Amino acid sequence: MIRVLIAPASSGLERAVRSSSSLEFAGSLDPAQLAELSGDVLLLEAAAMQELDEQSLADLPIPVILLLDSPDPAIVTSAFRAGIRGAISSDATPEEIESAVHAVNAGLVVATPASVAGLLPDPQSFAEDLAEPLSARELEVLDLLAEGLSNKLLAHRLSISEHTVKTHVASIFVKLGVSSRTEAVSQAIRRGLVML
Repeated sequence: MIRVLIAPASSGLERAVRSSSSLEFAGSLDPAQLAELSGDVLLLEAAAMQELDEQSLADLPIPVILLLDSPDPAIVTSAFRAGIRGAISSDATPEEIESAVHAVNAGLVVATPASVAGLLPDPQSFAEDLAEPLSARELEVLDLLAEGLSNKLLAHRLSISEHTVKTHVASIFVKLGVSSRTEAVSQAIRRGLVML
């Protein structure tokens, strides 16, 4: 059972925590009481974070998930710099909250695409550096290459022949200026074409 604290008190969040069979509601806190934590994970409303400095957040002994009303890149950047382990929407479903709590409790970092969208470079700007852009199908192949799939599995997943896969892979190599799958994936990650 993961003991979850909430700051500040929120009946909606409390209901979401109590609805989970794997979470235990450990209480609500005022932001000024955060030094008195006695739980495993803290759900912190973005408005409450405004009352704290980065050092106070960094000193918290348990993982923190920030609940955002809107994905403001400045708030998200500040939160992650302070050591917050998660950033999710304040209207997340009970299932999403439960998943986020389990993830941060296991040492992972959780963020929704919307919460980090302003922090990531625009993949299109990196893709435009290519002499010839990758086609939609080549991008699909590249994503699956990043998963480590063999040509046979790639062909099966995309419902195409292995020969067609080899043609797409060769074209990707030429367009990215690489000579191996590892280089292709590495280059794609640097260019923002693939997210791991």
